[in-house]
Amino acid sequence: MSSKNSSTSWQDAASDWLISIIVAVALAFCIRTFLVEPYMVEGSSMYPTLKHHERLIVDKLSYFLTDPKKGEIVVFRYPKDESRDFIKRVIAVGGDTIEMRDGTVIVNGAEIEEGYIYKNDPKGPNMSNYRKSVVPEGHIFVLGDNRNNSEDSRYRGVDFVPHRLVKGRAIIAFWPLDSFRYSRSVYCFITGIRSFTERPEPSKLAPASV
Repeated sequence: MSSKNSSTSWQDAASDWLISIIVAVALAFCIRTFLVEPYMVEGSSMYPTLKHHERLIVDKLSYFLTDPKKGEIVVFRYPKDESRDFIKRVIAVGGDTIEMRDGTVIVNGAEIEEGYIYKNDPKGPNMSNYRKSVVPEGHIFVLGDNRNNSEDSRYRGVDFVPHRLVKGRAIIAFWPLDSFRYSRSVYCFITGIRSFTERPEPSKLAPASV
C-alpha cells in the first residue's frame, strides 16, 4: 500500500513540475513576443547615446497601442533582410516633410535641435544632404546619432521604415550597470537616474556598425 502511495506521490510531483515548466515557457514566450525583450547594441551607429555591446530593454507592447513618435529610439527589422535588427532614432513620422542640408535636419520646414548626435568625430562633421520628401503614412524616417557611421533612412536599403517592421522602443539601458539609464517614456517611475539624453560623453568610439 505504501509503495503504491509513494508511486502516486512521485507521479503527482512530476506532473506538477511539468506543468510549472510549461507555464514558465509560455509566460516567457508571451513576455518576449508581446511585452519586452532584451537587446544588445551592435556597433556605433547610435554613439554616443548607445555604445557597442550595451544591453537594453525594448518595450514591444506600446506599439500595439500607438505609433512610434519623434525622438524615440526604436528597434526594427532591416527592410532588405528581416532577419537583422537595426536600432535608430525616429526623426520624422508619417505626413512630416523631411530634408537635410549639409548635415542640418529640417522637419516640416524647421531646423531641429539635435543635442544627442556625435559631434567630435575625427572624420569631421557630417554634411549629408537629403532631398525634401514627405514621409508616407504608416512609415517613419530614422537616423543614427553617429551620422558618419550609420546606415539609415538616408539610404535605399533602409529608406522609410514601415510600422510593421518596428519591433519596439528602447526604454532602459541596463548593462553595464554603471551606465544604467532610462528613456523619457519611463520617467514616471524611475527618477534621479540619467536618461538617454543626459549622458556623459564616452571616451572613445565603439567599433563600426550598421
